[in-house]
Amino acid sequence: MASLKEVLAKITSVKKTKKITRAMNMVASSKLKGAQSAMESFRPYAEKFAEVLGNIADKAGDETSPLLMPAEEINNTHIVLMTSDRGLCGGFNTHLIEAAEEFANEQLNQGRNVSFTNFGKKGRDWCRKNKFQRDKEYLNVVGGKFGFNVASTAGQELIDGFLNESYHEVHVVYAQFKGMASQPPAIKQLLPIPVLQSGEKAEADEDSPYMAEHIIEPTPDELLNEMLPRNIYIQLYNALLETSTSEHAARMKAMDNATKACDDMIESLTLAYNKARQAAITMELMDIVGGAEALKG
Repeated sequence: MASLKEVLAKITSVKKTKKITRAMNMVASSKLKGAQSAMESFRPYAEKFAEVLGNIADKAGDETSPLLMPAEEINNTHIVLMTSDRGLCGGFNTHLIEAAEEFANEQLNQGRNVSFTNFGKKGRDWCRKNKFQRDKEYLNVVGGKFGFNVASTAGQELIDGFLNESYHEVHVVYAQFKGMASQPPAIKQLLPIPVLQSGEKAEADEDSPYMAEHIIEPTPDELLNEMLPRNIYIQLYNALLETSTSEHAARMKAMDNATKACDDMIESLTLAYNKARQAAITMELMDIVGGAEALKG
């Protein structure tokens, strides 16, 4: 049985840990409010932008822009993996990496080359450990303060790689924020930009509200050449906002669970301390009584 001093030292240590986890929970909660507000403001814009652009591209045809045209043969798949730079956020990074690994293995099994662009140290370290080709990395972005210029810079490099046929397909793996208890990984194709075909559009329109025809000025071709690259930037920026918000939510939940675990440990150790203290007092009383009886004898 542990001594009183050892149990007391453990209680003190757990109490200090509890203060740290509580502080980290409060910091994550504060950051979550700002990140969630930015994400919820931008998400409808990103969805509507892609919807309108898909409608215009469907009317113009796939040959309007090279960003819409799929490669005749897909040999090179590029994956944009978004993770956090720090840990202590539960299974957040693990789930993202598992989704990326499963998707990468599917591509490799089809005889395709796989390369990565990394947002975050955790994904970078995983790619480095598994010796995947890494074309670009962006650190200290997810979970921090970043502007649209980060997405536009990364998006332009992806577009250049697609146009010079270094990449035949580009996909992004990110965390989709659905609530405080759910941030599942999601995989979205960025390039070639998917266009809703007429048959698929008819099926989707059965359950969706009517979308008005757009009067386009200038021509669809000129408009798409300008707007399609911007769509890549917008979808990347939206994925960064979703992942950043999800990281704060996951860390807040993980630190809340850690704080509760500390409370349980303190309660258990306090009980053990009281038992050990009572046992020590009982032994001392028995020694005193035994000594008194020996003196009487």
